[in-house]
Amino acid sequence: MTNTTRRDELTRSGQESTSSPPVPGQRWRVVAARRTDTERLLSRLRTGVALTAGRLATTTSKRLRLGSGGIIGGRVAMALRPDLLDRLVADRRIVVVTGTNGKTTTTHMVAQALRAGGDSVSNATGANMLDGHVAALMSEPDAPYAALEVDELHLAQLTDRFQPSVILLLNLSRDQLDRVGEIRSVEASLRRALRQAPAAKVVANADDPNIVSAAIDHPHVTWVSGGCRWKHDALNCPRCGAFLGELEGDWECACGLRRPVADWTVDSNGLIAPDGGVERLSLPLPGQVNRVNATFALAASTELDLPRSESLERIQRLRDASGRYGHTTMAGREVRLLLAKNPASWLEMLDLVAENERPLIFVVNSRQADGHDVSWLWDIEFERLAGRTVLVTGERALDLAVRLRYAEVNCETASSVQQALHSAIIEHSAGPVEIIANYTAFRDLFAKRQQH
Repeated sequence: MTNTTRRDELTRSGQESTSSPPVPGQRWRVVAARRTDTERLLSRLRTGVALTAGRLATTTSKRLRLGSGGIIGGRVAMALRPDLLDRLVADRRIVVVTGTNGKTTTTHMVAQALRAGGDSVSNATGANMLDGHVAALMSEPDAPYAALEVDELHLAQLTDRFQPSVILLLNLSRDQLDRVGEIRSVEASLRRALRQAPAAKVVANADDPNIVSAAIDHPHVTWVSGGCRWKHDALNCPRCGAFLGELEGDWECACGLRRPVADWTVDSNGLIAPDGGVERLSLPLPGQVNRVNATFALAASTELDLPRSESLERIQRLRDASGRYGHTTMAGREVRLLLAKNPASWLEMLDLVAENERPLIFVVNSRQADGHDVSWLWDIEFERLAGRTVLVTGERALDLAVRLRYAEVNCETASSVQQALHSAIIEHSAGPVEIIANYTAFRDLFAKRQQH
């Protein structure tokens, strides 16, 4: 066989000859082998089997009340088809939402906003890692839009697999230090994730120095400003460590990191869009934090060229997000369920309960999903509750009671939320009860509410 004939055969098979010198003027390229009809059929069958098995696992989990199925379904499907996520994201416009606080609520808002353009799917249960993303996407494989909540430390893993259309960066603060680690490591992980997604559009918090540091080098960033309530984790520059001082207004560090000019601005009256348009925000969900979340969601839909007025109208229909801020009845009393899992989110929830004199119940656990370390209780400004009586329960009720006593807040412990609701303090009061619970405590209360 001549060298020319051998080279021709190698070219047709997608390989390149290394033993013979190239013919002058000849150009070589690797040609991917074409899959046969049989291979394509087998691939489709494997995908179908994986989807069927995953959906069956989800349905079984729900029927047996073992959980929402938001994780197990995706896990089973990925075990059978490891590249299933890559297939499920094809031809979709996907918005991913990450940050320490507000991910679930904002993801619900984004999913609502995206429906201005067509069907939208989301991981509404909060299962925010790859198996949860697969479970959500396979539930509606034909939906052209998706809103995916993503754990901060898993965003880099996700952008290594595919490029989202839009990435929302909400905030960074201390949370589960025994699992997540220090904020600087999370900021570095977010920065790496964005480097892997240069074509994505990023919507980021202009008031949070940690988020600014993570996003400032990306080529396509839209900045949102809604104020910085929790400042204790952002007082030092994430790039050089220098003290930043006051974070209100246009903060700046000597190393060059500075607060960018906001494209979207939101306050207690409404929001100002990049084109100067003013929109009123009339949200069923309370607080400045949700006005900011809504602005992020509206900014995401705008980046996808969806009609702003319709997107906003859809966002403003949302009344609760996986039970957050929801009203229900427990032990014969009307209660409002509030989630607070770290000092920053407790600050926001204390703002809400400070607006009324309703009875208060606090529930704190320290399971794996919460983080076993509860030293963060000492960073919360419970002193604001001086003069009110709080009932505390949960696995770390005594830790919380000690903190409240040092804050000179009257408190009593109860063995359960039900016992707390039957206490003399609450039974002799009128009106709804406010319950603030951290992650697993809230999850358990929400599950009990669903069962009723």
